[in-house]
Amino acid sequence: MAGTTTAERGERQQESSGPPPAGRFLRRRLRLIAALAALLLVSAGGVWLLYGSAWLRAERVTVSGTRVLTPERVREAAEVPLGEPLVSVDTDAIESRLLRKLPRIDAVDVERSWPHGISLKVTERTPVLLVEKGGKFIEVDDEGVRFATVSEAPKGIPLLELAVSRSSSAAASLRRFGEGRLVREAVRVAGDLPDRVARQTRLVKVRSYDAVSLELGDGRTVVWGSSEKGAAKARTLTALMKAAPGARHFDVSVPTAPASSGS
Repeated sequence: MAGTTTAERGERQQESSGPPPAGRFLRRRLRLIAALAALLLVSAGGVWLLYGSAWLRAERVTVSGTRVLTPERVREAAEVPLGEPLVSVDTDAIESRLLRKLPRIDAVDVERSWPHGISLKVTERTPVLLVEKGGKFIEVDDEGVRFATVSEAPKGIPLLELAVSRSSSAAASLRRFGEGRLVREAVRVAGDLPDRVARQTRLVKVRSYDAVSLELGDGRTVVWGSSEKGAAKARTLTALMKAAPGARHFDVSVPTAPASSGS
């Protein structure tokens, strides 16, 4: 049987190769257009779901982490725009409002809680010293920030007394460091006290930058000096109180040469 001719083989190759290149390009273009159209529909639906529908709206505000503040007060200060699309709620603005209106708040995390909530996780400042003024008490935190005034002194928090004298050295210290710096020095001293001494401390008195002293609840006194070498002073004071349990006055301003006196 005679083989196929060259013309016949060309016809078969043309049949098996499918539509011409122009047809394949058109089909690919139509598929691409269809995919883009589907993507646009999905995107439009997503935008409508986030901004236009009633499904993802801010409807409730939850508050956690409060100790002195009430959740109601935090929610009121936050001014969360209820009813607005949850995605458009300005969480940074809420944080700024809370920090400005409620100085007791040290930090707050504002988060969206899908599908309908705003979560406020509050960290309150903790007082380490109190300043008495006009029969009330100003709370001072571990950064020296005076953040709240209360009618009753919290238990276990010592008073801070800025007893800067009129002597030239004390006045120079106040001019050089300022009252705020002296308050922070007192805060540092309070933070370095041994736990047992801290629980007994009634008063932290600051006469100058390097003249900080303590008065304990049982009448004993401690000369601390400046806030420098706080850890060494704490260790020395603990050892000194054990070695001289009947002493009434302790001096650890130079921790390598401590002293105790009285009985």
